[in-house]
Amino acid sequence: MKLKPFTIASRQSPLAQAQARQIQSLLGEALAIAPDEFDLVLPIATFVTAGDKNLSGSLAEIGGKGLFTKEIEEALLSGAARFAVHSMKDMPAISPEGLVTAAIPAREDPRDCFLSFVAQEPWELPQNATIGAASVRRIAQILHRRPDLKPQTLRGNVGTRLEKLKNREADATFLALAGLKRLGLAQEAVKIMPVEDMLPAVGQGALCIQAQAEDEEALALAAKISCAKSTLCVAVERAFLAALDGSCRTPIAGLAIIDAGNVWFRGELLSLDGADRFCVERRFSLDADDIDGAEKCGLQAAEELRTKAGSDFMKKIQQL
Repeated sequence: MKLKPFTIASRQSPLAQAQARQIQSLLGEALAIAPDEFDLVLPIATFVTAGDKNLSGSLAEIGGKGLFTKEIEEALLSGAARFAVHSMKDMPAISPEGLVTAAIPAREDPRDCFLSFVAQEPWELPQNATIGAASVRRIAQILHRRPDLKPQTLRGNVGTRLEKLKNREADATFLALAGLKRLGLAQEAVKIMPVEDMLPAVGQGALCIQAQAEDEEALALAAKISCAKSTLCVAVERAFLAALDGSCRTPIAGLAIIDAGNVWFRGELLSLDGADRFCVERRFSLDADDIDGAEKCGLQAAEELRTKAGSDFMKKIQQL
């Protein structure tokens, strides 16, 4: 069977390549081709993004989510690739004109995990211990319960962060469990954080397969590996995020799950120092393909949270 290659664009990090290989395998199975043909029909092309190059500050300081997607999206727009694989939590609220989310495969475990050589959980860390993180969400969430802890920027790929932790550049850090599992490093987690203690980032654990809006062949193939439940949950979360703030500057968390046929959503908005924390919890009844309804539910949850936080707080975060 002769096919025009479906080149897959990915970042160069080990985790990004592991994710690209996972999608390559799913697409190869959907095409019913042998594994030894995957690299011919579904070759992977890697790119270094601005976010990979600049490791000096937090994501909020150096430009936000688009830092990890721009070069890969340019490959799609130029025709150098037909698919792009992203971590959904890295995706800006709005895609560039001409590109669409072609599929969201079944989601991996969305929870965060705690890593440390000095404590078994964050609440047991010594007074004034250092927390290495690049996420304003994680920092605000931990400071909400442990305001004595000292945040410091800790960036780089998963392997780099683990090495920095082993070298005691920080007393502890948090990573997405999904990333550790995809790299075969789940054993590095000291504690998997319950969502009640640390609500995940919007889209965490989910992958986004992006394609050109007019590439009907690619869109049809991607649709074969998309998960309706994951797509619905992510739609709720991303609508919630977009209604509040689509950047990396504000501590926002959100998680939707399917429970007994209903969508159960929890959302959270915090001040940067964790002193203020506002929460929302809602249950919705939605059909599996009702994306418009899912987005409406996310917007309603965001509006409820805005009301709880109050206009003064919302003005303050909009000025960050």
